[in-house]
Amino acid sequence: MTSLGATPSNHEEFARAVDDLVEEWRSLALWYLRSDYHPRTDLERLQVLESIRKHGDVDAFKRASRLQEWLSRHSNATSAGS
Repeated sequence: MTSLGATPSNHEEFARAVDDLVEEWRSLALWYLRSDYHPRTDLERLQVLESIRKHGDVDAFKRASRLQEWLSRHSNATSAGS
């Protein structure tokens, strides 16, 4: 399953993995967000991933970091091709 640390194969899997991580860490690392909040843009996803990295445990840090890296690689490839 993507949310457990596997690398997403596309943007849809990436977004779903972020949503899964948000749900898992909502009460501890994202307590300040609305209970129904899910990031919808990549900028919002990066912001919540950073909060999870700062306030989660080691596993959450690693998972959020992998997702940030995935987005960085794929957004750079997209912008470089423009």
